[in-house]
Amino acid sequence: VVNIRTSGKVRQMVQNVPQGMENDPFSEFFRRFAPPQLREYRTGGVGSGFIISPDGYLLTNAHVVEGADQVLVTLTDKREFRARLIGTDAQTDVAVLKIDGEGLPTLPLADSDRLRVGDVVFAVGNPLGVGQTVTMGIISAKGRSKLGLLENVSGYEDFIQTDAAINPGNSGGPLFNMRGEVVGINSQIYSRTGGFMGLSFSIPIDVANDIATQLKTA
Repeated sequence: VVNIRTSGKVRQMVQNVPQGMENDPFSEFFRRFAPPQLREYRTGGVGSGFIISPDGYLLTNAHVVEGADQVLVTLTDKREFRARLIGTDAQTDVAVLKIDGEGLPTLPLADSDRLRVGDVVFAVGNPLGVGQTVTMGIISAKGRSKLGLLENVSGYEDFIQTDAAINPGNSGGPLFNMRGEVVGINSQIYSRTGGFMGLSFSIPIDVANDIATQLKTA
């Protein structure tokens, strides 16, 4: 399991109001007659992922690396790699990254079709950037769809629902069964506050692995 840090450039049109005059009565003059300016700044994010082959292929979420022009991957032994983006599929929220390495530790993949409601699972990731964290729960439901969690795309939703705590930064990390096999990729939460409320959703690993194979050969 790895930690992922991303950075990218964001361009935004902003009103040309002098600094410190935003609330001044004359600010309306600038808004009306001064043309807006295009400003560029860098933004960053954190997420999780996991290695699926000894030569450095990783799985994570598409939304973790969206808009990034630099992706840094940190292993549990503190080694850091700059990753290449192999491909993304926004409709399933799956992304494949590649780091340059040999003999890297990998995670075994399970058959997610064999999951049953009530099975105990463990979520591993980097919630809120605090460092690798393990949470435990059960499979609450399978085949969750029509939730509208994949924003701005006509997404394919076939989520595993779990009550294992998942927070921002967990995205892209693995969901394990009790044998230490990956059964899903932690992807989304359903929340009215932005934090964990007992409804977490993971992409079945069978779906994610099929997409990853297509992205690697595209």
